[in-house]
Amino acid sequence: MRSVDDLEVLGRRVLLRSDLNVPLDLTGTGEITDDGRIRASLPVISKLSDRGARVIILAHLGRPKGDSFAERAAGGPSLRPVAERLGDLLGRPVAFATDVVGESASKTVFSLGDEDVAVLENVRFEPAETSKDDAERGAFAQQLARFGELYVDDAFGAVHRKHASVYDLPALLPHAAGDLVRNELSVLRQLTSDPARPFVVVLGGKKPSDKLAVIEKLLDLADRILIGGGMGYTFLAAQGYEVGNSVLEADQIPAVKAVMEEAKRRGVELVLPVDLVAATHFAPDAEHSVVPVTAFPADREGVDAGPQTRALFAEKLADAKTVFWNGPVGVFEFPAFAAGTRAVAEAVARVDGLTVVGGGDSAAAVRVLGLDEGAFGHISTGGGASLEYLEGKTLPGLTALEDGS
Repeated sequence: MRSVDDLEVLGRRVLLRSDLNVPLDLTGTGEITDDGRIRASLPVISKLSDRGARVIILAHLGRPKGDSFAERAAGGPSLRPVAERLGDLLGRPVAFATDVVGESASKTVFSLGDEDVAVLENVRFEPAETSKDDAERGAFAQQLARFGELYVDDAFGAVHRKHASVYDLPALLPHAAGDLVRNELSVLRQLTSDPARPFVVVLGGKKPSDKLAVIEKLLDLADRILIGGGMGYTFLAAQGYEVGNSVLEADQIPAVKAVMEEAKRRGVELVLPVDLVAATHFAPDAEHSVVPVTAFPADREGVDAGPQTRALFAEKLADAKTVFWNGPVGVFEFPAFAAGTRAVAEAVARVDGLTVVGGGDSAAAVRVLGLDEGAFGHISTGGGASLEYLEGKTLPGLTALEDGS
């Protein structure tokens, strides 16, 4: 897999697949609420531009719906505010095309000079980008390829997608991996090859169905797995506890029980919450109280880890030499229910060893809570791609980068 440093980019048009899929305030302002992924993309954008490349950024935002560009653009989020924020961070104008392969894109791309940077509109506005039809995707990739002379993928968060700009496009141009992709791979290989022990995993987030496969794989690697957040309620329900109106995947209880039994058989310590913050409803100002998991009210909803659970999780992290944390353990977006996630983040930050924050909401929580990003060994931009790598899945975007020139 070639590095971006191996490419001769002076005066050449470089199609750069970046991960600019940032959260937006959808209550009306449309403002970017966390620009972490834009900041993470800056080094490679700057590296290419500073070496005289004409940088054309391909990126997606959200999952727009519709059967045509017009339908998706009408209802989906535009990359325009992302391009504006990128320009602010770079300290110079960034051109923006209002389409992906149309007249605006063509005019924007072919008017670039050396060191210039442009962003094309949300690549997922084009239905062919995500098509399951190889020919349809391939034809769209051909349209994209005419804009570039080289291709760089710096979007690890999208490499698990068999999409045109990730999988088909690199086959058409000389290509290389960006630093984010290469760094992510290096860290994930450390987690899966010979991690320093104890290796402790913290998993949160909403659904166990999203992470059961990775838990099964981690049973081969981890010494201890801490489970909280929304997915913790299904584990508690599998033990026979009442979870009230909390997030629950009842159909996953048999699979969860099987995972718990397998962890016990293999001697992997599985740690669940012992107390919870129970709220009357899902709102930032909801009435709430701390209850033990043995006495959860049937009419309440779990929104955070309780103080005993925070202390327990911190204790279970204290001797770790390797940590992988993916998913908050409470509704950290609401200040009243952020204490559990803060406690986990601070405990991970204190670990003397490799600490990996597994992207997505975990990375956002670190920034939202005002914690020092430098206190963590690696903050992933991967999210779902990182989890699929840990599962041992083949990631199409990585396969495409390994093949050919």
